[in-house]
Amino acid sequence: MADVQESTAGTQDEDVRARKERERDELYALDISDVEWHSAPGTEEHEERVEIAYLPGGAVAMRSSLDPDTVLRYTEAEWRAFVLGARDGEFDLEPAPHNGGLAAQ
Repeated sequence: MADVQESTAGTQDEDVRARKERERDELYALDISDVEWHSAPGTEEHEERVEIAYLPGGAVAMRSSLDPDTVLRYTEAEWRAFVLGARDGEFDLEPAPHNGGLAAQ
């Protein structure tokens, strides 16, 4: 019985991986040449800034204004997880040490 459960779990994991790979392939196959890019209010055109564009199906594309040819794309679930994590402080930087440590060098 345990072998059947392990086999089923393995098949489910493979199915999830295959589905995610298909989603990623479809996401990167989208033509985004005409999307409208947005940046944070108050940022200037000449300043480095993060820009995002909303894609079909709730997906999001993100790039740096200084390197507009390099674009990261996120599924709706990935973007939601990132935004919620950012709101919860998961990506807050640790304060740099005052004496010694890498930040002081």
